[in-house]
Amino acid sequence: MSNTTLTADVVAKMALAVLDNNIGVVGKMHRAYEDEFTEKVNGYKKGQSISIRRPADFTVRSGATMNVQDVIEGKVTLTVDQQIGVDFQFSSTDMTLSVSDLTERVIEPAMTNIINYMANDVLTEMYKGLYNWAGTPGQTINSFADFGKGPERLDEMAVPTSGRLAVLSPADHWALLGSQTGLYMQDVAKGAYRDASLGMIGGVDMYMSQVTPTHTAGTRDNTTPLTDGNSQEVTYDTAKNTWTQTLITDGHDSAATITAGDVFTIDGVYMVNPKTKTSTGILQNFVVTTAVTAHATTTSDTNLTISPPIIVTGPHQTVTYSGNFDGRTITFFGTASTAYKQNMVFHKNTMALACVPLEMPQGAVNGSRKEHKGWSVRVIPVYDGVNDVSKWRLDMLYGRKLIDPRLGTRLSGSA
Repeated sequence: MSNTTLTADVVAKMALAVLDNNIGVVGKMHRAYEDEFTEKVNGYKKGQSISIRRPADFTVRSGATMNVQDVIEGKVTLTVDQQIGVDFQFSSTDMTLSVSDLTERVIEPAMTNIINYMANDVLTEMYKGLYNWAGTPGQTINSFADFGKGPERLDEMAVPTSGRLAVLSPADHWALLGSQTGLYMQDVAKGAYRDASLGMIGGVDMYMSQVTPTHTAGTRDNTTPLTDGNSQEVTYDTAKNTWTQTLITDGHDSAATITAGDVFTIDGVYMVNPKTKTSTGILQNFVVTTAVTAHATTTSDTNLTISPPIIVTGPHQTVTYSGNFDGRTITFFGTASTAYKQNMVFHKNTMALACVPLEMPQGAVNGSRKEHKGWSVRVIPVYDGVNDVSKWRLDMLYGRKLIDPRLGTRLSGSA
């Protein structure tokens, strides 16, 4: 290919092409909210945001008597606050390169780092808010039965069957892949053996990610923490925007840490089917959304910020239980201070992602900003006359928000 003088325009176009070809599961997440940002000629600044409404829900009337229900909508805020980039430089003698050389030497390594950073950031933001966890932490997903626990949990939560995605760590991907090579379905076995491709399993579009996040459990304690106090349930109206509440507990060891992302169950508190509001027979999983250190004595209260909120009646009911709520045993998932890969199965609408064009600073000369399929890259050259080198900054601006944790689950294998 003939040599091409490097310009910001060329670099931006090549960067977008690499991004589009390698973005993976992140590119499948919900992107519709990008259109709600106000169009600006000069792009956006870090910190701009939009509000996203949570859908209203209702209970079904039985009989002819009218039973009017209030329409209560919650909202979450999506802020484009993640500015990321890679900076590099060329000497003057490198300023004329073939496009293929430029892509291989510079753009692919730079964009690969950006893609991996973004994927890890988005997946980390998502797992920390997902309270459902199917399987046994620490166990590898090495069979269809293991994997099936993920879609099964989504079915229990009445999650739509279309638009489901899964992201697996390399270890879980290859273990599940190995279980598929012995199948008698020729195309499935061939794809697994020759292409290391899982394709679609059980209606779920499968992805392997080398940056699947890892969650390290808190130090917790050697005692048995308990709920402390009755009447800890809340209403949807009080929790509709955060989808969290405060849970009063005691019985923790002094100075035990509970980490954001730790999951637990409460004895006798069951998850309900979101449509029928009847018990699924599965203990409701709760996630701690804010890290906390337990108080100095086991008799002192430790307040946990948890999701989902404990709602026992109405169209947004989350749980059911009988008897007193006080003194119920809290059981955390996994072993204290242990790291676990966070495989996930989820609907594409679980997480919202918005990538918007960055503003072009007034002092920038010969900069370029390119958009393609909802992705935007800004490239600005800066000449260093003292050292006779051309420096380049490549930037992206995006935001991510977990908009509906009810649509996803973490997944481990079975013991």
